[in-house]
Amino acid sequence: MEKLIAVVQARTGSSRLPNKVMKEICGKPMLLLMLERLQRAEKIDEIVVATTTEKSDDIIVDLAEKNNFQYFRGSELDCLDRHYQAGEKFGADFIAKITSDCPLIDPVIVDRVLDFYIKNSNKYDYVSNAHPPSYPDGLDIEVFSMSSLKKAWKEAKEKNEREHTTTYIWSHPKMFRLGNVEMPGKKSLFMQERWTVDYPEDFEFVKTIYENLYKEGRIFLMDEILKFLSKRKDIWEINHHLSIHNSVH
Repeated sequence: MEKLIAVVQARTGSSRLPNKVMKEICGKPMLLLMLERLQRAEKIDEIVVATTTEKSDDIIVDLAEKNNFQYFRGSELDCLDRHYQAGEKFGADFIAKITSDCPLIDPVIVDRVLDFYIKNSNKYDYVSNAHPPSYPDGLDIEVFSMSSLKKAWKEAKEKNEREHTTTYIWSHPKMFRLGNVEMPGKKSLFMQERWTVDYPEDFEFVKTIYENLYKEGRIFLMDEILKFLSKRKDIWEINHHLSIHNSVH
C-alpha cells in the first residue's frame, strides 16, 4: 500500500512575524488549529511536522508530542533536505507539502488536489493548486512523488532551490510532469483574498475570522469564510492592502 504523508514545515524564526506559528487564536496555538483542520483531510495517511534542530523550535516539538503528531527535525534553511529526510524517515511514497502559515487550510480542497494526483499519478510527478494560483492565498497545497523529490534533492544546487522545497521541480517542466488544479468556475480569487500569515495584519485578519466562525470540533470551509467576508468588508480590509505581495508569491 502506497503511503501519502503531509509534511507541514514549521519554525519559530520568522523575520516578519516572530513565533507566529505559536501565537494563540481562540486559546490554541495557530499551528495546532491548522493541524486540526488538516486532520480532516481523508487522503492523508500521516501528518508530520517538519521543524528545525534549533533550540528555539523545541516548543514546536513539544506541541507535536502533546497532540500526538509525528515530527521531524532537520536543516533550518535547506527545506528541500528537511522534506526529503522527513519523507525517508516516515517511509513516504508521496508527499503533500503544506506551510504552517496557512491556518485556514481547507481539508476539502486538500483532498480535491490529492485525489486528482492519486488518480493521475501515472501522468504527473507534481500537482498543486498554485501554478497558476486561483484559490485564496493561504489554501496552497502541493503533492509530489518521493522519487521526484529525491531527484530534486540530488540535483538542486542554487540557494533558492534548497530554501524552497519544490522550486527545482516546478521550474523544470521538461524534467518533471506538472499538473495544476484550478478553482471550479475558472475565476481566480488569489489576488482578492489573502488568508496566509506573514505580517501582523494577516494574523489579526485570521484571528478575527476564527473568533467569528470557530467552534470546537467543527471545521469551517472556504465557502463559509467567503460568505462571511462578503458581509464584513471591514474584516476583509484588515490585510487586503498586503495582497500586492501576491504578485511576487
